[in-house]
Amino acid sequence: MTPDIDAFKAALDGIRFHDDPKHVEARSRDYFWYSPILNDQLKDKLGDLVVVPQSEDEVIRVAALIARHGLPLTLRGGGTGNYGQCVPLEGGVIMDLTRLDKVLEITPGHVRVQAGARISRLDDAARESGQELLMYPSTRQMATIGGFIAGGSGGIGSLRHGMLRDPGNVTYAKVITVEPEPQVIELHGDDIQKVQHAYGTNGIVVELGLALTRATEWVHTAALFDGYDAALRFATHAQAEGLDCYLLTTVERRFAPYYGKFGAYFPADRDAVFAMVAPGEMARFTAEAEAMGGRISFAMTKPEIRAAGLQPAYECGWNHTTLQALKADKGWTYLQVAYPRPFDPDLVMRQMARYGDEIFWHHEMARMDGEIQIFALPLVRYRGKDEMYRLIAELEQTDGCTIFDPHVVTIEDGGMKQIDDAQIRFKMQADPYGLMNPGKTRGWRDDMARKDKTTQQGETA
Repeated sequence: MTPDIDAFKAALDGIRFHDDPKHVEARSRDYFWYSPILNDQLKDKLGDLVVVPQSEDEVIRVAALIARHGLPLTLRGGGTGNYGQCVPLEGGVIMDLTRLDKVLEITPGHVRVQAGARISRLDDAARESGQELLMYPSTRQMATIGGFIAGGSGGIGSLRHGMLRDPGNVTYAKVITVEPEPQVIELHGDDIQKVQHAYGTNGIVVELGLALTRATEWVHTAALFDGYDAALRFATHAQAEGLDCYLLTTVERRFAPYYGKFGAYFPADRDAVFAMVAPGEMARFTAEAEAMGGRISFAMTKPEIRAAGLQPAYECGWNHTTLQALKADKGWTYLQVAYPRPFDPDLVMRQMARYGDEIFWHHEMARMDGEIQIFALPLVRYRGKDEMYRLIAELEQTDGCTIFDPHVVTIEDGGMKQIDDAQIRFKMQADPYGLMNPGKTRGWRDDMARKDKTTQQGETA
């Protein structure tokens, strides 16, 4: 323990914290091990202390102490991210926000919620009012809403409602600044982008406002096809035709062994389209699938899925595919791929032929900027860092795809592709000493830090 940490602990004065090494180690990790590159880089990175505020007032007290003691601060929710978002690169304090978990207000079309609420609990609460969230990650069960906003970009529901950044999806954020006298800042409208997908580098988000839509009792289903091109063409056709679905994900047959619970519902000689379909659209979904050579292997409500011992459809796509494969074979990693518009299924078939057993494919139907956007999160056989970046270059330069690199820790090198000046300007306001999640944004330089930092002895640096 450094003197700074000891003094910080003494100053907490009743605020809950943990310094047991095993607890601290567990809270210093997320799912970065999906990437062998990140695993090598992050596996030994640990915080010094986990603090668990129970209220917004305690968050403010901790933020003040962080600034006064000059300690690095890393925020944490459910820890379900895949790229080290909540890993403390420079030690210091981990703030676990999962006790700020209240659903504060549900009104027609809107919910106000604390950032540490589990998405599953939030969506269930919305459903009690006859409404539901516009989108959520495949880690719905464990992820927090604050972590999703800070690190996510879309997910299940994105084919219906677009990406998180699309106007109106996130309406409000309350942010606590990290300085000796913390301020409370409320962001609305486009200003939300100052903290959305900022990895918790520029202010402590304690409360959020999100749009809701009318709840639908989605039918969890799968359509099977003899050929991945046929599965892709059906999924893109279903989206283009406006079939009311919350999820459309194509998964090629080589994934079948990793979906062992499904048995004959997803056999090894067929490619699947997993979907969540509105009940009134199920007949049309079935007819369209059969007209394109497919057949429905199951169609169940969520309670029926659970009773049958199966996974819900939202755990059959997006990055849950990677998780299921890694449970069986640690030799895989993955990529995140955005395809050029308009989408051409023939490009995917050329990729499948080119890479053979080195890459297993699945694709997600979504919307971005109001247009159909197809993503893939393929399994990639890991052959070393150099080979990974040769592959990335080939997919981008030869195929015109955009790769959101999941093997880096910085915002800009992952998905943003450039420094977000608005987020950096907001960091200068909300984290003026540069203490939050250091090392996660290339846009921040040490010379940007305010020079009047107050130390624990009350001196001015």
